Amino acid sequence: MSSLLLSVITICLLIFVSSVCVFFLIIRSRNMQYWLPSYYRLKRRKESVTFTSEEPRHIFIAVCDHFEPEWGNPVKSEALARVDRWCQEYPARFSKFSDSRGQVPQHTFFFPQDQYSPEYLDRLAELCKQGYGDVDVHLHHDQDTAEGLRQKMNEFRETLYHRHGLLRKDPLTGEIVYGFIHGNWALCNSRPDGRWCGVDNEIEILLETGCYADLTMPSAPSDTQTQIINSIYYAKHRPNERKSHDQGTLARVGKSPEDNSLLMIQGPLCLDWNQRKWGCLPRIENSDLHGGRPASLKRFQHWLSADVHVAGRPDWTFIKLHTHGAKPGNIDTLLGPETEAFHSALHQEAAHHPEWKYYYVTAWEMAALIHQAEQGISVPDFESILTDTFRESKVLT
Repeated sequence: MSSLLLSVITICLLIFVSSVCVFFLIIRSRNMQYWLPSYYRLKRRKESVTFTSEEPRHIFIAVCDHFEPEWGNPVKSEALARVDRWCQEYPARFSKFSDSRGQVPQHTFFFPQDQYSPEYLDRLAELCKQGYGDVDVHLHHDQDTAEGLRQKMNEFRETLYHRHGLLRKDPLTGEIVYGFIHGNWALCNSRPDGRWCGVDNEIEILLETGCYADLTMPSAPSDTQTQIINSIYYAKHRPNERKSHDQGTLARVGKSPEDNSLLMIQGPLCLDWNQRKWGCLPRIENSDLHGGRPASLKRFQHWLSADVHVAGRPDWTFIKLHTHGAKPGNIDTLLGPETEAFHSALHQEAAHHPEWKYYYVTAWEMAALIHQAEQGISVPDFESILTDTFRESKVLT
């Protein structure tokens, strides 16, 4: 072999090895090693599922807001102004839009227990009473204990229910129930450094204090992201382990969840090759709505393709979105013309798809619809959601 040929081969090998190293460094820099294998496994499986124009498809859209009026430590008057802006502008901008059942866009405010002030919740409660959404529970905590978490959740749900007329009771048990999103994505003490939680058995405490579902995921590109993606499933506490929700059992038609398991509702997570970094690398579509990434029809197609559904009910698609709606910069987008344009475009797009039925839902409604899907119901029954309970819906045939 000539020395020139050998040099060429050596250079080619060096380029290849360097490219592979760069590729893996990029993956790790975005913590994609946690979920990318699952993404491609799901993608191959779901590519075999197709919908024809004759088949009905029910699409449920929930916006779950990590609503933090004190983000950035503003003075109290500024924090109140952020809440007031939502309460005044949301009805003014979005009352003109409606979904396939005639419902206006819904917004679920996951309010942080650690930022509680009655003035905030009084305002949000009035907005919800007008029919524009719901309130659930968000929490930032660090180096906490099981007892500390238990106390926080019990006291906060009592306050929301009795002082502000928020949340709801399970009519069978009389227990106040709530949906949950963990601050800093650190559910079940899932950060490698152990910060921003401290409670390995968080799922146990959430179930004990009335949590009907967790809606924290996806958290990518955070290192708290689970290997389970684009799924609706049940997670149980795994003794002596953090990040118990990294494993679980898929929600399935006709199957009852195991005892002591918590419903996990994930939003879409995929690669967006239409929005490339440096012209070659795909961006992460993580269903986050913010100032640089408003809702759009292009993103909606990604959310649909993620195909989050109850196993055995692929014609019901659940799109759980998230945002930080009180954060400056995000407010202008979420309450601005970009979001109005999305609702208008979605309405027009649905007119071209007679098989579609799309619904704006709250987090509570989404969880109730998931249980309907588990029961084998083929057409969503919104009327029964007001009276159904989650414990009743877990008794499946």
